[in-house]
Amino acid sequence: MFKALLALEAQAGDCFVAPAAPERAGRLYGGQLLAQALAAAQRTVGEDRDVHSLHAYFLRPGNVDHGSDIEVERVRDGRSFSTRSVRSLQHGKELFRMLVSFHVSEQGDAFAGHAMPEVPPPEDVTLTYDAFRRTQGVADDWDGGVRPMDLRYVNPPDAPPGEPVLENQRVWARIDERLPDDWPTHFAGLAYLADSTLVDSVVLPHGQRWHDPRLNGASLDHAMWFHGRARADEWLLLDQSVEATGDGLGLAAGRFFDRSGALVATCTQQGLIRWE
Repeated sequence: MFKALLALEAQAGDCFVAPAAPERAGRLYGGQLLAQALAAAQRTVGEDRDVHSLHAYFLRPGNVDHGSDIEVERVRDGRSFSTRSVRSLQHGKELFRMLVSFHVSEQGDAFAGHAMPEVPPPEDVTLTYDAFRRTQGVADDWDGGVRPMDLRYVNPPDAPPGEPVLENQRVWARIDERLPDDWPTHFAGLAYLADSTLVDSVVLPHGQRWHDPRLNGASLDHAMWFHGRARADEWLLLDQSVEATGDGLGLAAGRFFDRSGALVATCTQQGLIRWE
């Protein structure tokens, strides 16, 4: 199913038509916008360049029943960097905008400021994100569980309501189908996974839960840095922390580690926290 989501129909002038979402209720998943926009941008650069960063804004909620029109602007092509601006639209209204940068791989010193935490292996973690979410008062018509990813909660925030949760939230994540051996697909897969649970964390320090039906929350923006190549169809640990909340906003950060312990990507996301 994930490969089908990346089956973009090319149009004239670096424009593409992206398929609709697999779910049939709720807002269009932000990770789908990220993945499809990145896939479109990747089609406009040479094979010698991998994505190294993206910065995106979610401007309007999308409709899951309709595909999206994607427009890519070739901002710059240099000797070692390329920059693209991407817009995703439905019915002529812009839903999403992203600036993405690509880089020709170079030799250089490597250091990671965060080490992979000690966690049980994914084979020993059985609580899926979908199963956990359905214990949190989620409406029966939510069917995000059909999205093509496998998420396993290492330490779900199951403290009593009102009790702050301050520990990092850790999730094993992967695309739930075998993907082809081309790195652009796996980079898009990482972007798809990055929006899965990150913003959920921002209400935890206040003893609240993102799935509370009284919360009118939404992802506002997303940034991501890719530190190397990693398969998105193999287990990755997403280690998530809350950086700050205030003024009706919350900022979370996440780090993806592969099973060898290598840090492969870092992401941040800000969400709206508005209670009814």
